[in-house]
Amino acid sequence: MKEGPNIAEVASLIGEPARANILTALMTGKALTATELAHEAGVTAQTASSHLRKLEDAQLVTQRKEGRHRYFSLGGEDVAQALESLMGLAAGRGHLRTQTGPRDSALRHARVCYSHLAGDMGVHMFQSMQASGHFATSKNGLVLSPSGTEFVSELGLNLETLPPSSAPMCRECLDWSARQSHLAGRLGRAMLAQIITLGWAKRIPDSRVVQFSKSGQLNFEDTFGCFPAPE
Repeated sequence: MKEGPNIAEVASLIGEPARANILTALMTGKALTATELAHEAGVTAQTASSHLRKLEDAQLVTQRKEGRHRYFSLGGEDVAQALESLMGLAAGRGHLRTQTGPRDSALRHARVCYSHLAGDMGVHMFQSMQASGHFATSKNGLVLSPSGTEFVSELGLNLETLPPSSAPMCRECLDWSARQSHLAGRLGRAMLAQIITLGWAKRIPDSRVVQFSKSGQLNFEDTFGCFPAPE
């Protein structure tokens, strides 16, 4: 008998098209109802409920009840990380959705990856901080350097007040569209939240798109260096 993790079982759960659409919809980081997820998956409510039970049994999604409604979220940041990696693998091998439109360029420019900034803007932010010496490496992976701690403090972030989490402070996440790393982890989550708090950008409802205002784009470039405007 083979030993070790059963990747075939997890892969089969993720690989079914309707379930893949459900999981992708939850990459916004928002909790959604079964009805909303049925719409995203293009299946009936009954079929969506069946898929959600399987995903919940495998701990790929979790649910909570609020009144008469049940809301579903991804099972954790490790699930989101695996999904983003699969998106990068699929994009790199040419397995792309055939439907294109204006929203695609917006997603590539700036989007939320579960809880942090992704797309060209996220990659640029990470590369700028890296080039400025704000990161260092340790046996546990990526960490903030002293200059990095000072830099995020100047942005208004107090690392000591971040919500407790088992996630690392800093982590590289491979961006599926840019094929380069952006910043994840607790700091990645806090940076996106601060960008929104500062009014530089906002989340587009029912979408993964993060939309920067003109002034927000300028503030971002003042902080992280010039960035070409989206086409």
